[in-house]
Amino acid sequence: MATAAQAQTTPTDPVDRWLARRASCPQPDIENRRASAAEECRAATNRANSAHSTGPRTEAGKQRSSQNALRHGLTARTALLPTEDPAAYQRHIQQFLTDCAPATSVETLLVHEMANIAWRLNRIPFLEAELLSQNSNPQTQIPLLSTLGLHSGRLSRQFQKASEHLRDIQEERRRLERRHLNEVAEILIRHQRKGLPFDPSLFSREAGFVFSKEKIECHAQHLIHLNPAYYAMRSSDQAAPRPAISGRTTLLK
Repeated sequence: MATAAQAQTTPTDPVDRWLARRASCPQPDIENRRASAAEECRAATNRANSAHSTGPRTEAGKQRSSQNALRHGLTARTALLPTEDPAAYQRHIQQFLTDCAPATSVETLLVHEMANIAWRLNRIPFLEAELLSQNSNPQTQIPLLSTLGLHSGRLSRQFQKASEHLRDIQEERRRLERRHLNEVAEILIRHQRKGLPFDPSLFSREAGFVFSKEKIECHAQHLIHLNPAYYAMRSSDQAAPRPAISGRTTLLK
């Protein structure tokens, strides 16, 4: 039965069989011409639509359009907007530098980042007050106020992250500085015990810290005052028993 049905559907003439096979296969040339014609049609449509564009044509309109992304400036590349006071911005930055007292380039970079975030955060209340003072439909203000709230939360998280990073870096630096100052002060005490001259420049730069001779001497006197039994002057250079770990920890604070 299957052979008889196949014989009825298959053309017997060789030309008819060739035409049937050709019709069942896609023709590359025809498909390419169709795709090219469709692409040309889309390009012509785009050119026609661009000719009827309603974008700004005057210089004033183009200038306003270029400032659309700076209306709130919360995502702008620079923290200072063209409408803000550069002198006030510099005072704001200097206040952060004074309060945080960065000692390295990394700390200074983090302080600048925090100051710029705070500058943007301080702008949000004025933007909200300006929106609420407008006599427009409240339904149109709700999405704008919600957007400002999202920016406020994002900036607050960035400020918290930068401040925590700065705190960790500064605490580690101060810990190493205290430890090295203790070591240099103990070297000074041993030199004084032996009657040898002491040059602080030979020891204060080993760990990247520079201490003045007055500061080292003052800290040495502080160590002797905290633990006179250990740092007492001796005629010989035999070291006394080291203080307990708890007492040593107290000295490093």
